[in-house]
Amino acid sequence: MILLQCVQLNKSFGVEPILSNVKLEVQTGERTALVGRNGTGKSTLLKIITGELPYDSGEIIKPKDVTIGYLSQNTGLESTKSIWDEMMSVFSHLRKMESDLRNMEKKMSDPQSFESNEAYEKLLADYDQLQVRFNDEGGYQYEADIRSVLSGLHFDDRDYDTPINTLSGGQKTRLALGKLLLTKPDLLILDEPTNHLDIETLTWLENYLNNYSGAILLVSHDRYFLDKIVDNVYELSRTKTTKFTGNYSTYLEKKAKQYEQEMKRFEKHQEEVKRLEDFVQKNIARASTSKRAQSRRKQLEKMETIDRPEGDLASAKFQFDIKKQSGNDVLSIEKAALGYGDETILQDVNLHLNRGESVALIGPNGIGKTSLLKAINGNLSLKEGNIRYGSNVTIGYYDQEQTNLRSNKDVLHELWDDYPLTPEKDIRTVLGNFLFSGEDVLKSVQDLSGGEKARLALAKLMMKKANLLILDEPTNHLDLDSKEVLESALIEYPGTILFVSHDRYFINRMASRIAEVSPQGIDDYLGDYDYYVAKKWENAERERLKLEEEMGHEAKGNSKKKPHEQDAKQAFEQDKAAKRKERQRKRKIEDLEANIEEKETHISELENQLLDPDVYQDHERAASVNEQLEKLRHEVDDLFIEWEQLQTEDE
Repeated sequence: MILLQCVQLNKSFGVEPILSNVKLEVQTGERTALVGRNGTGKSTLLKIITGELPYDSGEIIKPKDVTIGYLSQNTGLESTKSIWDEMMSVFSHLRKMESDLRNMEKKMSDPQSFESNEAYEKLLADYDQLQVRFNDEGGYQYEADIRSVLSGLHFDDRDYDTPINTLSGGQKTRLALGKLLLTKPDLLILDEPTNHLDIETLTWLENYLNNYSGAILLVSHDRYFLDKIVDNVYELSRTKTTKFTGNYSTYLEKKAKQYEQEMKRFEKHQEEVKRLEDFVQKNIARASTSKRAQSRRKQLEKMETIDRPEGDLASAKFQFDIKKQSGNDVLSIEKAALGYGDETILQDVNLHLNRGESVALIGPNGIGKTSLLKAINGNLSLKEGNIRYGSNVTIGYYDQEQTNLRSNKDVLHELWDDYPLTPEKDIRTVLGNFLFSGEDVLKSVQDLSGGEKARLALAKLMMKKANLLILDEPTNHLDLDSKEVLESALIEYPGTILFVSHDRYFINRMASRIAEVSPQGIDDYLGDYDYYVAKKWENAERERLKLEEEMGHEAKGNSKKKPHEQDAKQAFEQDKAAKRKERQRKRKIEDLEANIEEKETHISELENQLLDPDVYQDHERAASVNEQLEKLRHEVDDLFIEWEQLQTEDE
């Protein structure tokens, strides 16, 4: 059954079109993602679908009985009620039914009060009917549902009496999400639902949505989340939508393949056009071939015009470099304690960073990760312990709150004032690489969007050329494409990185070590995020087995792991190993392609030298160049053989 259909939707703001002939369809049980660059109109489309914004033309088709729930981006729940009372308001119809059932039970307890036996029998029938309906609509489990959702969103039962208007913005956003989930609409529309969620809560939300009975339409920049949830992707680009079947990773593969096929078709068409045009030009004037030339001209006129396929929109282009290399020991934190006032939030913190490491700090919201980064950057004093920096260490700090970007300067001077000796042309080039071009550089900093502020902060960070980057949620506010550009730049960075992120895809690509933060200190896991998850599972299994041993042989026998659980573990390990091998294979292919390109460039340069009379007339120089050419060609051939072998492994 089709729950939602957008047909030829058009929307403009002034003379600028935002949506042009947009098509989108969601069917029962489907999980659909809407992806695209920041500013392409994703949130606008969701607001049109939910009726918050009008549209210029087209049609939105929704069956009358379909219920739609919508959570807009960064929407917080505003209420003077307590957390529990606000969640209970979702089930006011069930509470009314429950009250009616209790009243009917009281009447039924006194049969003598009825005027006739028929009236009593009718009440019994009405009671049975209402009780069945009450049960079918979840009347006996709605309180359990509330507790489950609040627990998943990290609200302890001791918090249930807390007035909502006393909570933080992030907590209000989580409650708005929780309330919407409890309504269980036929179509759930979520705009960036992963904002303000830590990794544990994200994992819970993934499991909840995977088991959700209704359909889902969502916008998210969390690639790990998209891969886990969706089975359809609509890309919104250049005001139009394109549908791809599969999760986010599949969408990327299909999109790249589609572009390659379209480019080949375009090139083939261009070759055919050129061939016909050349024939006409050479033969139209000749009497013997004039008729054939006229025939080719008609063929040209009738040929379908094929436009060059549009590639991706312009991406930011940047790389991080360092002025001076640090020593091997970059940072050492010993027995540190942090807090505010009399409250201690972290204690017994020990952390050591070596040159070239990329370490991810992870842990639940509020545990003190940002406070630890501030202390390392010198913005917060330790209560106990000490922080020692290695030789020649210079710190570049990325603040997730962008507190250093609240001036009334324009974009150009926000960067230029930090580096006044740099020519304006070079400053504009840097800003252009971060997609600030033309009049954009004259925008006021305080009027920038979250994504624009993030790009400006990264530009300032790049200009600093520090050898230790401290990054607090660097992927927040960045669209999917910008995240990939940032990852590539950081992977090539020759310095040391310590970062906090809830983006598991980003952590997987960036981290060489995971440092898990708890109130008692830091536990290290040498590997990426997938390794950390596997190791946590192994540790939990070890604890379970230890507990079984303590409980005795009988308890151990009763809870012995079943064969299918062993198979599941084995399958998990095999899958993890396969993913690791695949990542290694892809990195090797990228290295080979870069090496081949470099050698082919060198070959081309040598071939050009042989065309130089000074070279080819000098037999010794020509022989030397030829010898180098022969060697390089053999090397390229060997590299191509290795490249083909790796490609064959994929097939």
